[in-house]
Amino acid sequence: MSRKAAVVRVTGIVQGVGFRPFIYRVAVKLGITGYVKNLGGSEVEILVEGSESAVEEFFRVLKLELPPPAELEGIAVQYAEPRGYTSFKILESESSVTERSQIPPDIGICDECLAEVLDPRSRWYGYPFNSCAWCGPRFSMMYAAPYDRANTAMRDFPMCDDCLKEYSDWSNIRRFHAQGISCPKCGPSLRLLNSSGEEVPCKDPIAEAARLIDEGSIVAVRGLGGFHLAALASDDAVVSELRVRKRRPRKPLALMALNLDVVREIACPTEGHIRLLKSPQRPIVLIPKREGARVSDLVAPGLGDLGIMLPYTSLHYLLLASTRDKFLVMTSGNKPGLPICTGLEAVRELKSVADYFLLHNREIVNRVDDSVVRLTEGEPQVLRRARGYAPRWIKIPFKLGCEVVALGAHLSNAGAVAFDDKVVLTQYTGDMDYRENVDFLFSSLSFLEKVYGVKARAIVSDKHPGYSTTLLAANLAAERGVAHIKVQHHYAHIVSCMASNGVPLNEEVIGVAVDGAGYGEDGTVWGGEILLATYTGYKRLGHLDHLPLPGGDRATVYPARILAAALSLEIGAEEAIKACSRLGLSRAVPGGLSELVVAVKNASSSPKASSAGRFLDAVSVALGVCQERTYEGEPAIMLEAAARGGCLLDNLRIEVEGSRVLVRDFLVRLIDAVGKHSVKDLACTAQVRLGEALGLLAREASDRSNPQVPLAGGAAVNEYLIKGLKKVLRGILLPRGIPAGDGGIALGQAVVAGLSLSSI
Repeated sequence: MSRKAAVVRVTGIVQGVGFRPFIYRVAVKLGITGYVKNLGGSEVEILVEGSESAVEEFFRVLKLELPPPAELEGIAVQYAEPRGYTSFKILESESSVTERSQIPPDIGICDECLAEVLDPRSRWYGYPFNSCAWCGPRFSMMYAAPYDRANTAMRDFPMCDDCLKEYSDWSNIRRFHAQGISCPKCGPSLRLLNSSGEEVPCKDPIAEAARLIDEGSIVAVRGLGGFHLAALASDDAVVSELRVRKRRPRKPLALMALNLDVVREIACPTEGHIRLLKSPQRPIVLIPKREGARVSDLVAPGLGDLGIMLPYTSLHYLLLASTRDKFLVMTSGNKPGLPICTGLEAVRELKSVADYFLLHNREIVNRVDDSVVRLTEGEPQVLRRARGYAPRWIKIPFKLGCEVVALGAHLSNAGAVAFDDKVVLTQYTGDMDYRENVDFLFSSLSFLEKVYGVKARAIVSDKHPGYSTTLLAANLAAERGVAHIKVQHHYAHIVSCMASNGVPLNEEVIGVAVDGAGYGEDGTVWGGEILLATYTGYKRLGHLDHLPLPGGDRATVYPARILAAALSLEIGAEEAIKACSRLGLSRAVPGGLSELVVAVKNASSSPKASSAGRFLDAVSVALGVCQERTYEGEPAIMLEAAARGGCLLDNLRIEVEGSRVLVRDFLVRLIDAVGKHSVKDLACTAQVRLGEALGLLAREASDRSNPQVPLAGGAAVNEYLIKGLKKVLRGILLPRGIPAGDGGIALGQAVVAGLSLSSI
């Protein structure tokens, strides 16, 4: 019988997910000889020899019967002469790179591992670090590719005889050659410290931590990608104290619930929410709060949704199971604005916040926060892309002309590396106001550059001259002797949306960008824009009427200043002050009425913003929903929550004139309607009408009757704005798999730069 041989290189998510053991089992069952091995670009190489029918069956099974977490993206087959292999082996990994493949993200604990942890007969009973080929830490504990134990934090924990036996047993589907496995004999361990760093004597650190939490203590828990602060979510006093200690006055706090039954006790999840909660990524999911739920109103003040996640490690599950409520506040363990703590520095950094520290001794190599996802019009939208999603790449529908590194924007940032037809975003790295976050961004980019062997010919940034990333990009480009390319903020947003949706290379679109602020080409602040765009250039076709920002950044903190100044430009200073007094806006600024008078006087000379975010802020303060921004997007977020259950008012519309959306005129009519209609109806109407007006501009700018309109920017997740757009436009494209806000902007930057240098 003639034999057939082939060398196969497979890319996708194929390391750290039980792929080599799967290949081994298939080969042995089919009588195929050869080998399988990991390579340094996170790809897998396979050599198969066997009868023609066996090799054909191998390829069929390869495509159809993968391990649960594995994903195939590319299969390159090169047929060769048989070499006479007599068996099939898993070979030692190599560091050489033949094809770049995906770094495996962290995977939430699987049902099988959790069942072992809860089974008194299992040797993993009560074990906080159980994992297998199908689940567990990956990216967060990787030092380098390929994904082998020696390249992960598990290298510090040699396998015991029992684990080694299972690791070597090809019939053990979940543990054969699974690099991260361990058990109570050989794996990481826990200890409990007080706020002074002294060990708390106890037999079971998890049970003791749960008892302390039930008594009202705040416990810092070292988890998978960093620390959480765990506390009772049902106790106003505890939540209030946590907010004071963490200096987080109103920003919502994430919850973790033991299981779906507990989620249903405190929230009203749809099937879409449940799919997200149970997904391998296990993100925080925004879900409507159940009326009468035992959750303190201080967890998410003024909002109708709770951010809830399910346990994604056995450590988290065991802790939740030992508490009285079975749900807890589980918020990031960090100092305000700084990266999440990962190691023993937490005892120093968080000692004024946490009463106790539940620690383990496995290194967290790559810091990674929890991801956050919401449903907008029933579709998942990523708000923060981190654990479970990063560092999966975004595949674009064309190849770039060169490799680039993009530094992103400024707030809620992520960077990216790009090569071929792939853009790899870093995990969420936070606001670039702080040196620690900048260091985090650079270390994350460095990891990706090293693993993928990226040789960037350009460093990309925003055009804003005041962004730290712009200056850093200039310095880095000069240091490396490569180009520094600047990409306009909203254009990058639109391109990110286009690329994530697979819009073809030469297609022209009408895009809508809606966010808080971005550096405009005309020297004003942009944020509500209609752009005619391709991947290689854009033209601004329309925008919101300019709103004054008296006092600059202070106006974004106290939006009553924006409202007062905008009204004065429409109805005059005297009438504007009267309107502000009637609305009680003197209480919305620290300086009272005199501060508003100053804002009105400076209206004409103030910085100008065509910003959807600033318009929504002004509406929010006009309706008494939010007077001060204590976290990014707060007035607009609270306005969306206030609109829930509201009805559209027919006689209140936002007019369009030429290329402008007349939002100042609308604000005059809005304040006249205050008191005559409910806040929820006015909130609903303002947001839907904004979407309608932007949709009208986009439709009029297009030469097609039904254009596909990319929508991007921080406000692009606003459900009411999207409802308005959909009333006018049939084809709305929302970003896919990336944040609509600045956390996804590096994708657009990288694509624009990678194409702009293609001819050089």
